[in-house]
Amino acid sequence: MTNSNLTTKAEEILKAAKFNCTKAQVLLLKELLISDKPLSREELIQHMGQKCPDTVTVYRILERFCERGLVHKVYLQSRAWKYELGHNCTTKQCHPHFTCSDCGETFCLTGSSLPLIKDLKKGFVIHRQQVNIDGLCPACS
Repeated sequence: MTNSNLTTKAEEILKAAKFNCTKAQVLLLKELLISDKPLSREELIQHMGQKCPDTVTVYRILERFCERGLVHKVYLQSRAWKYELGHNCTTKQCHPHFTCSDCGETFCLTGSSLPLIKDLKKGFVIHRQQVNIDGLCPACS
C-alpha cells in the first residue's frame, strides 16, 4: 500500500470513529495499520521518527483510541502495554498472541480462536479475555 493510500485509509478509519484527522493521529494510526504485531509506545515513537509528536501526545492519542475501541491494549511478557488495531477483537475477547521464548517476537494469531472461558466461580466478572501462547516461532524452531 502506498503512503498516500495508507493516509487515506487512516483518515477514513478516524472519520468513521468520529475523530478529527490531525497529523499526529493519522501518523500514529498509519504505524498501527502497517504493523503485523502489537507495538509499545516506544516502538511507535521510534517508527514515526522525526515526524513523531511529543511522548505525552502519543500517550493521549493512544488512550483516546483505546477508549473508543479503535485500538486495544495487549499485555505481554514484557510487563508493558502494547497497542494494536481493535478490528480483530471483540469487547470481551482479544485474538490470541504467540510470543517466541527465544527471539522475543510476538505474533498475532488472528486466524485462530479460543472459546471465552465459562463456569467461573461465583463472584468473578470477566472484563476481557486475553491469551498469550509461549513457544518457538518458525524462525527459531
